[in-house]
Amino acid sequence: MAGPSIMDSLFQRSLDDLIKGLRLHVAGGVPAFISKALDEIRREIKSTDLQMKATALQKLTYLRSLHGIDDSWAAFHAVEVAASPRFHHKRIGYLAASQSFHAATDVALLLTNQIRKDLGSANEFEVSLALECLSVICTPDLARDLTPDIFTLLSSSKTLVRKKAISTVFRVFIEYPDAVRVCFKRLVDNLESSDVQTVSTVIGVFCELASRDPRSYLPMAPEFYKILVDCKNNWVLIKVLKIFGNLAPLEPRLANRIVEPICEHMKRTGAKSLLFECIKTVVTCLSDHESAVALAVSKIKEFLVDDDPNLKYLGLQALAVAAPRHLWAVEEHKDVMIKSLSDEDPNIKIEALRLVMAMVSEDNVVDISKVLISYALKSDPDFSNLILGSILSTCGRNYYEIVNDFDWYVSLLGEMARIPHCQKGEEIESQLIDIGMRVKDVRPELLRVGRDLLIDPALLGNTFLHSILSAAAWISGEYVEFSRNPMELLEALLQPRTNLLPPSTRSVYIQSVFKVLTFCLHFESKTIETDVLSNSEVNEEINTRVSILSMINCVKSGLVPLMGTHDVEVQERARNVLGFVDLVEEELETSEVLMLLHDAFSEELGPISLNTQLNVYVPDGITLKENLQDLDSIYGDISSFSIGKPLSSEMNSHNNNSISESEPSTESTSLLAEHRKKHGLFYLAQEKNDTASTDYPPANESKLVDDREDLMKLATQSLGQKRKPIQVKPRPFVVKLDGDETATVASSERGEAKNDLVSDAVRDVLLGHEASSTSSRGQMSIKSKNRSHGKERQQKKGEESTNVNGRRKNRNKTRKKADGSVSVAAQTGVIPDFLL
Repeated sequence: MAGPSIMDSLFQRSLDDLIKGLRLHVAGGVPAFISKALDEIRREIKSTDLQMKATALQKLTYLRSLHGIDDSWAAFHAVEVAASPRFHHKRIGYLAASQSFHAATDVALLLTNQIRKDLGSANEFEVSLALECLSVICTPDLARDLTPDIFTLLSSSKTLVRKKAISTVFRVFIEYPDAVRVCFKRLVDNLESSDVQTVSTVIGVFCELASRDPRSYLPMAPEFYKILVDCKNNWVLIKVLKIFGNLAPLEPRLANRIVEPICEHMKRTGAKSLLFECIKTVVTCLSDHESAVALAVSKIKEFLVDDDPNLKYLGLQALAVAAPRHLWAVEEHKDVMIKSLSDEDPNIKIEALRLVMAMVSEDNVVDISKVLISYALKSDPDFSNLILGSILSTCGRNYYEIVNDFDWYVSLLGEMARIPHCQKGEEIESQLIDIGMRVKDVRPELLRVGRDLLIDPALLGNTFLHSILSAAAWISGEYVEFSRNPMELLEALLQPRTNLLPPSTRSVYIQSVFKVLTFCLHFESKTIETDVLSNSEVNEEINTRVSILSMINCVKSGLVPLMGTHDVEVQERARNVLGFVDLVEEELETSEVLMLLHDAFSEELGPISLNTQLNVYVPDGITLKENLQDLDSIYGDISSFSIGKPLSSEMNSHNNNSISESEPSTESTSLLAEHRKKHGLFYLAQEKNDTASTDYPPANESKLVDDREDLMKLATQSLGQKRKPIQVKPRPFVVKLDGDETATVASSERGEAKNDLVSDAVRDVLLGHEASSTSSRGQMSIKSKNRSHGKERQQKKGEESTNVNGRRKNRNKTRKKADGSVSVAAQTGVIPDFLL
């Protein structure tokens, strides 16, 4: 390939020129400019001149970073530039490889020799480039091949190289766990380095490793404890505290040992970052030490009263960490939390809201909800909806376990719908319907709330409340028997402004009209059935007929315009109701039709268990299949019964049997009777014996208080500790079915550690199992190679046991030579003596 011309080299567009060109084309034409630039880069990157190739690769890396241009096609050119002897070119090549190489990049293996060469360079900056690139693109093959070089650099005399090698070894461990057996001892030796930066880097690596499987690093507790006591660097101490936060729950003696140094740091340090980490460690891992917890809570107050919003946020976060185990600490600072609900910083408001919700109990849920609703009325839309969502999730937790007064809660749900910018329609809809089905005696109040929502015309134009109106319409139709004025419900369901609702909601409205009309006609028609009437009863009958006619006229005037609507479901339901009205007008003198329809809607709806289908008994010998392909063979004796056959074949067989179309066919009825007789076990019983489903618990009477006191005074009183009131009535029992609690019960046990190969290797090194595991592997290899030679196999086993005994003796000698300090290579599964 011919070299570049002088003109090409002199007038090549640099990275600065590319950036200026992009800025000039910001108003328009950026894609065209990038396309032109890519054509230039493709041409320039093929050049034999390394300077031109490096410049082209640099421009391509910039376009990938900012504009997402695919540069995988230039992977080989990145390797070429990284191999350049010039440091400037090498930096461009490694940067391009770091950004574009991944596990599936084939040419990544070509960098192995170049990285090894640079790792052995006398220039520490070249070594740093190679280590940085390896830490990003490391693969199992690269880690395996370069582990010896990393091992050498861990004891480098150059601080920069040693720090970056320590950082890189973490990625090497993850990709190639066997590297632990080579590098771990030298990594631990760096904990005793006199350089604080090196110790900080090593602690950072152990902090990440311990977060994966803390139990494997318990034998290293003495080394970490020494750093906790002696180190003066705040960032190193923060990482050590994170490590002990993972180790302390696993070993109670360790918690007893570290509590005193942590308290000393809390008392003496002026660094807020270290103080916050100490507080976090105490409230999460040292909960049994009351003095330490009290000190931590007192230090939290310093954050809360600070004028800096960042420190105030950290104080609220510290309270949130302490809340699960020390709720009293949250109650002590309730005034600060209430003030924080109106803070300008949205993060502070959100954290304060979480703390307030953590204090909610069955004794104060009414008062706290009243305070939060007051804040929601004057807050911005986002925070207002966050408050509503918090109330809904907290009160609805575990099927309303903290709600004692369901009349109050149903009224509260109605108030939420009227809060400006309310966007929690689906959650409110779900809870309104669920409460109606689970608690029987709350239905009168529920109907009143639904009626108030239906007759409020201002709610129809809010798209976020359409689901709430759908629930209100369903409640009005399902529980109409609790209404004092059903005619008012009909008028509300048929008001002209309902055309603002979506078709799905209007369908629910029409169905509720059908239910209300059926109930009213059945109730009003009872007086017509009387045989002998007095004068007053005659007048009452006339009034009844007038009332029925007025209802029918109201329904007609509201539903006739819907017969021409474009929505199929709305049109079909309207026609069904109007057809029923015509039938009622013809059969007004009798009530048989009304009785039948009333009975159809008289059965109460209740909650359904999630495990209902699982409770169906499957007889022995029955194999349930997902498809019904073999059903034809089972019912082969019934010629007209088929599954999956075309309609034409069905009609042909029907014609061949010479069955007249004019005669009424009873074939389907006989087949159904035969199938019921043959498989009666799988049919539901026709007699209703479901009395348990209607046994709903009563709700308490409403306890709403309309006090207009000052918000802060009310909040202080609400969140204060109060004596538990004496219940006049027991707490209502909410209907719960089998399978409901499975969705709400959370496991409190700590999950088992992941089967991490790195942790297994670390455990082997710390507990001294490496020799035995090596001998085990050697024994297996000997057995596989000499399976057919008895004498040789016995001889090999003898030598193997001799070697193992020798290694054990050496290991015991190593333990005898150890002084008071902890020897990592000779650790056992028991925590060292410093914890006793």
